[in-house]
Amino acid sequence: GINAEYGDFEEVEYEDEEDEVFAAKCKNIPKTLTPYGNAKTMNMNSLVLTNIQNSNYFKYQLYELHTYHQVIEEITRKVKHLEPWEKGSRKTAGQTGMCGGVRGVGAGGVVSSAYCLLYKLFTLKLTRNQVNSMINHKHSYVRGLAFLYLRYTQHPSTFWDWLDPYLDDEEEIDPRAGGGRPITIGAMCEQLLTRLDWYTTLFPRIPVVIMKEIEKKMEERKAAIAEASQTSTDASRYDERGRDDSYRRDDDRGRDDSYRRDDDRGRDDSYRRDDDRGREGSYRRDDDKTRSGSLRRDEGRSREGSYRRDEGRSREGSYRRDDRSDARRDDRRDDRRDDRRDDRRDDRRDDRRNDKRDDRRDV
Repeated sequence: GINAEYGDFEEVEYEDEEDEVFAAKCKNIPKTLTPYGNAKTMNMNSLVLTNIQNSNYFKYQLYELHTYHQVIEEITRKVKHLEPWEKGSRKTAGQTGMCGGVRGVGAGGVVSSAYCLLYKLFTLKLTRNQVNSMINHKHSYVRGLAFLYLRYTQHPSTFWDWLDPYLDDEEEIDPRAGGGRPITIGAMCEQLLTRLDWYTTLFPRIPVVIMKEIEKKMEERKAAIAEASQTSTDASRYDERGRDDSYRRDDDRGRDDSYRRDDDRGRDDSYRRDDDRGREGSYRRDDDKTRSGSLRRDEGRSREGSYRRDEGRSREGSYRRDDRSDARRDDRRDDRRDDRRDDRRDDRRDDRRNDKRDDRRDV
């Protein structure tokens, strides 16, 4: 079905849709759950009940909720713990005896939303299938209120049938106001079966005969768990021995295979090293030859260049020496020519002087 009134599309179970497995386990529980004990007070402590009935939350807000699904939705939004009183609202200092804090009488406080909703569920007269739906709900506090509802309203002879399937439930729930002390659903169910006190209040007493039966079943259950644990331990030991033998055989095989692989790898590496060395030696020889040839070529080129430079320098020096010799020869020739010219000029001068002297003599 779809709870369209609140706008969320959550799948819910109708009362006629009951799990066959659950029905087989709870065949001794009637489908219509008749309240055990006081049909008006829900077997609650009178002070807790009075505070619930007088609270504005119960009288006004919960009064508007008329269906099972509306109440479940309210639980998922409001419930944060499973104590009867809100944290720090109840003062019990100085009270003793029947008025002590554990009895839940003689002093008031702010009653919790969880207990207001618990009493609201009681007014709806839940069916067996509705309680089963709450026990298997995804919200832990819906489950916790379902177990509290059973503890307060149902006959003690049905407690074991209701709670036994959930004694190993590992889901965590924090029933303490203010949080900080989470327990498992299984631990909560065991506490509901074996103890009367519940956070400053008391549950209805369980008849002695039924309590002895519950204690006997608890002991049988613990013995069965211990035996199963021992059997599991022995099987684990045998399994470990078998694993050890298997590991040893596998280890021996693995070592043989490893040795073989290592030997093969060693041979391959040796071959590779030899091959690399041969290639390296060949590369070195080729490299040496190449370098030698290159050096020779470079040396020949260097010598040839040196010869060419020397020959050029020699030729150039010879040319320069020849030029200087020619220049000196030309200078000497010019000097001789100048000397002859001067001699001729002197001779002509002497001739003219002699001619003039002779002319004067004749005169």
